[in-house]
Amino acid sequence: MNMRRSDEGWVMNIQNFSVNDGEGIRTTVFLAGCAMRCPWCANPEGGSLRNPMTTLMSANDVLSQVIRQLPFLRGSGGGVTFSGGEPTFQLPFLRTLSSRLYDAGVSLALETCGTFSYPEAADVLQLMDLIFIDFKHPDPDEHLRWTGRPLALVLENLRDVAESGIDYVVRIPTIIGLNAEVATICRLLDTLAEITPGAKLEFLPYHTLGFGKYEALGRPVPSGFATPSEGEMDKFRELASERGLVPVSYR
Repeated sequence: MNMRRSDEGWVMNIQNFSVNDGEGIRTTVFLAGCAMRCPWCANPEGGSLRNPMTTLMSANDVLSQVIRQLPFLRGSGGGVTFSGGEPTFQLPFLRTLSSRLYDAGVSLALETCGTFSYPEAADVLQLMDLIFIDFKHPDPDEHLRWTGRPLALVLENLRDVAESGIDYVVRIPTIIGLNAEVATICRLLDTLAEITPGAKLEFLPYHTLGFGKYEALGRPVPSGFATPSEGEMDKFRELASERGLVPVSYR
């Protein structure tokens, strides 16, 4: 169930000096809670609101930490990125944080898996300078199997974001054992080229940096997944370019 309060929420981490989550130097606020259950997730603590790795914080506490970083953020052309988990899972809290930072002239970005209600979240999305939205698998049955959520909702939100005029990047977690084969990537890219022609996209190769979090939570680490080679990643970018899509990288 989503948090209904706007003045406090569950936070996983506030990471300063981030350079992978948008333009310039950024502070990334990781909000807990997510409707998906991806078995490869690098932030497993984000799957629930309350666990040993999350903290209940007031909006003022979060904002006070961000404000101390403003000279670095503005000096680099950066800003604040909301990540997770799924930031829209705590939509009232996200609305409070983003609206106050927007009013302060801070550049904002959002990382989302696309499982929100667009009509409910539209006012918050319009405050963003950049939205990263995931596209994990092109087959509806496989998408539901791996994430627990319907593909149709993600594609609907992707269309709405593309039509909103907000700058956006489609992020593709690229994982052997999930989607990192030419046939699946081609189907994914064909879908993307049809519904959001000319879109920017970023392939994110699988990594194991979150394994320690699984151990801290007393959960088994992911298995059955692997990282594509750089040659395979280059091939996927080539396939995207052939379809008029624009590969980018924030790594």
